[in-house]
Amino acid sequence: MTQLDDSYDVVVLGGGAAGLNAALMLARSRRSVAVIDAGSPRNAPAEGVHGLLGREGMSPLELLERGRAEVRGYGGHVVSGQVVTVDRDADPSGTTDIEGFVVTLADERTVRARRVLVATGLADELPEVSGLREHWGHDVLHCPYCHGWEVRDQRIAVLASSPMSVHQALLFSQLSDDIVFLSHTVAPVSDEDAEKLMARGIRIVDGEVVEVLGADRLTGVRLSDGTVVERDALVVAPRMNTRATFLAGLGLVPQPHPSGAGDHIPADPVGRTSVPGVWIAGNATDPSAQVGAAAAAGAMAGAQINAELVMAETAASVAERRVREGRSESASV
Repeated sequence: MTQLDDSYDVVVLGGGAAGLNAALMLARSRRSVAVIDAGSPRNAPAEGVHGLLGREGMSPLELLERGRAEVRGYGGHVVSGQVVTVDRDADPSGTTDIEGFVVTLADERTVRARRVLVATGLADELPEVSGLREHWGHDVLHCPYCHGWEVRDQRIAVLASSPMSVHQALLFSQLSDDIVFLSHTVAPVSDEDAEKLMARGIRIVDGEVVEVLGADRLTGVRLSDGTVVERDALVVAPRMNTRATFLAGLGLVPQPHPSGAGDHIPADPVGRTSVPGVWIAGNATDPSAQVGAAAAAGAMAGAQINAELVMAETAASVAERRVREGRSESASV
């Protein structure tokens, strides 16, 4: 990857769809921009990206590699590294409006930025069931829009693991007539939810799930009493935790997401956080965003950051012009 310079107009933290699309917008606006990426995309286990017009079924890693090449093609830098802190710049030389920032990486490299865009995504905290993680991203899945078509008409089980589990089961019932709802260790579903499940032909199976079965392909799950429920796919609702914990020093700490699915860093609709100069896009602030939505959010944030910088630079130029005109008037008296 590219060498990291000392400073940039914008440093983008995270090289997924949101971060790369933001960098593309900024680089095309002739901004100096660096993308710092740890190289651990959330969707790496998946075989393809879905629901993204023009790129349907493309490997997630190929999509990112194309994005990196596009950013570099406009002069942007893509750098390997893991962010540990983001702090206010004690010596913000070159900034014209608000303080800049210093980004510190795990290998102790530092870089200055006038603005920071956080697009580090999230980490999936999976249920602790033996064998489940080994099938994650293939026949253990969570999103009907990302992977539902690939398991259509199969025998699907939904593991009750979050407040979203009943909703998941209802959505997957659109894709298959053979759905079971595994109550696992959560409280029994309400009478209202039980009625919804039954109305959609979803059978409720009580008992704790202790093992996901199958080597190359999932074949079922085993309950604590030894019962085996034969299935072809298992749906879970992982807790989704933002990776942007390095913002705590600036006062930006993860907050519970309204959906109950995990946490996030709140932002306004264009990605502006409560800390001036710090922006955020993609799953770090919106856990439900698919690749297309994350990319769109990155594009929006990138455009807004450029506009903010233009306005700041314009204000500085106006102030400088007034000073020059004032000195000229004094000299002529």
